[in-house]
Amino acid sequence: MKYKDWLREWLELYEKPSVKPRTYAQYCDVIERRLIPALGDYDMDELETRVLQRYIVDLSQNGNTRTGKGLAPNSVNAVVLVLHASLAMAYALGLTKAVHVDKIKRPTVREKPVESFTTEEQKLIEQAVLSDRRPKMFGIVLCLYTGLRIGELLALEWSDVNLSEAELYVTKSCYDGKDENGQFCRITGTPKTESSRRVIPIPKQLIPHLRELKKKSNSKHVVSDGAKIITVRSYQRSFELLLKKQKISHHGFHALRHTFATRAIECGMDVKSLSEILGHKNPTITLKRYVHSFMAHKREYMNRLGKLL
Repeated sequence: MKYKDWLREWLELYEKPSVKPRTYAQYCDVIERRLIPALGDYDMDELETRVLQRYIVDLSQNGNTRTGKGLAPNSVNAVVLVLHASLAMAYALGLTKAVHVDKIKRPTVREKPVESFTTEEQKLIEQAVLSDRRPKMFGIVLCLYTGLRIGELLALEWSDVNLSEAELYVTKSCYDGKDENGQFCRITGTPKTESSRRVIPIPKQLIPHLRELKKKSNSKHVVSDGAKIITVRSYQRSFELLLKKQKISHHGFHALRHTFATRAIECGMDVKSLSEILGHKNPTITLKRYVHSFMAHKREYMNRLGKLL
């Protein structure tokens, strides 16, 4: 059996019924753009360790067809994930004699340093948003004070916001993808993980702004541009332009979430509460990601103690 035939069978029969639409779309992309062109014509038992290792090294060095450079480690590991899952299932069904994926060496993924805005930059961002006439821009401030991910923000509906109780409910997320006709669109689905389903208290200072925003809105979505659907990428571009106008060094949209976490730590929020608000699986993830912020906070307390001497 050719690997390309098994890949398509594996995807439709064993993965599509059980994974999220976004995961299925990612698997389709990996299979059609990466695996089938490179390995599709191999017989199953020909996919030995050396063949797979050579392919992974080539991806790491020359895999980006647009630039001619290597693929990022995360992108290479996404290919390895599909390789491993598809071949492991083939082995379990007796379609191949052995699984060699476990023996290949993957590229090391270095965790990116946490980027957040300074208090001065945050003030500039808030002032720019509040003076902007476009209602959709208020979502940036909402992220700064709730730690929402961009997909959670754009999927947020007014029915998810309880202004009288000052709470918002994260029950869904969205991402940019393609519809059944191959057209780019915004797709709404479940949150990133089960722990991402959560209730976030809204700072009371935001309530008047949200009431005014809701009063003027003609959309079910909190962040909207009239009848026009806002894609994740277009909202990221709007944020990039705002930073450029304010002459603030470019950070990705996710830096708003990191900034929220940093300010929360500076205000003395305990790690368990912060972890729950961020939707992390457990506080260990929060501690690991924001270890430098926690250390700075602890150092401040220790210096206060030192003043007693």
